[in-house]
Amino acid sequence: MKISEIRAIEILDSRGKPTIRTFVTLEDGSTHSASVPSGASTGTHEALELRDQDPKRFLGQGVMSAIGNVNTTIEAELVGKDVVEPREIDASMLRLDGTENKSKLGANAILSVSLAVHRAAAYAHNLPLWNFLNTYYFSGDHKVEASFPRLMVNVVNGGKHAGWNFDIQEFMIMPLSTKPAESVRIAAEIFAELGNVLKSKKLSTLVGDEGGYSPALSSNEEVFETIEKAAGNLGYSRNKDYHFAVDCAATEFFENGSYILKKNNQTKSAQELMDYYAEIGQKYTIQSFEDPFAEDDWETFSRFTELAEKHQFQIVGDDLFVTNPHRIEKGINQKAANAVLIKLNQIGSVSETITAIQMTQRAGWNVAVSHRSGETEDTFIADLAYGSGAEFIKTGSMSRSERLAKYNRLIEIENQF
Repeated sequence: MKISEIRAIEILDSRGKPTIRTFVTLEDGSTHSASVPSGASTGTHEALELRDQDPKRFLGQGVMSAIGNVNTTIEAELVGKDVVEPREIDASMLRLDGTENKSKLGANAILSVSLAVHRAAAYAHNLPLWNFLNTYYFSGDHKVEASFPRLMVNVVNGGKHAGWNFDIQEFMIMPLSTKPAESVRIAAEIFAELGNVLKSKKLSTLVGDEGGYSPALSSNEEVFETIEKAAGNLGYSRNKDYHFAVDCAATEFFENGSYILKKNNQTKSAQELMDYYAEIGQKYTIQSFEDPFAEDDWETFSRFTELAEKHQFQIVGDDLFVTNPHRIEKGINQKAANAVLIKLNQIGSVSETITAIQMTQRAGWNVAVSHRSGETEDTFIADLAYGSGAEFIKTGSMSRSERLAKYNRLIEIENQF
């Protein structure tokens, strides 16, 4: 089924910043849309998000130039092409851009079209999106069964997402269940009770960018203990019903070769920081550390991963890999992690994202499909996580509708919608 029209518009993400929504219309008159998220703590190696830099409009954050690229250059290239092979459409856009980081057309422009085209392709094949992604990309030589991921639920925000009340950017719980309705219920109950515990301490229950609370607790350790108290009030036990996970986002506090912990004004070497992670990891049985070191600190990542393999916990590369197959390949060769965080807008097209997932899976590493701090109501990543058989999905807390939309989509899939 051929494309008859492509049109993009400027919308707002969950932080009130402009982003792109693209509509792809097929020859039968059906229209299929997708919206692109945006990160706050972004890796320097990510594909380029094209913004207008016009201070008179949205403080320079407008995306009209990227939208112009969709509505002129990309549309002219793609109208008349058949959506049943979206990999080929992605390849056409990548050739049209011709740069390594998508700086000509913008990764946000390309991704908005890529997402919408894949939705249109699922429609053309008369399949749910997850089923199309699984059939199209994960059959044949790289066969993977669709399966529900474990949830990585951000319940307390710190770092850049919440005014540096803690150095660790995200404190997460991971229900052990992979049944969406059950795992969502457990996480939602713990999150709600955590709010009650914070209120009893006369602490703020305002939330950060990704929906987690951002209370003025005294330390990282007090955060873990407060979450555990809330869970215990409901009869839930760490290691029986849920695990702890953290996103350290260490690039954000790496300066001049050292790690500056702003909460207590401490300077730590890479080894000292690793020792600290090992200490809290053992004390609270933290099962997943995301970006524990800076984005180019390959050596320390490798040393910490060696420790993780011995003690069976997970090291997730986000800024380290930025969903880029070249950096993932380097990480595999250096044994710099054992899991990859997958973010569509870091690389800028669905097909390249799938390549990154498949490379991760071939290495025997875990896949964690992720949202961004600036999100939209788009639920594509829920279908991607299920269709690719990802071990984890990370899409924020149990508040804010742009986060809950993804959890609700997993529940829909569980109920065969």
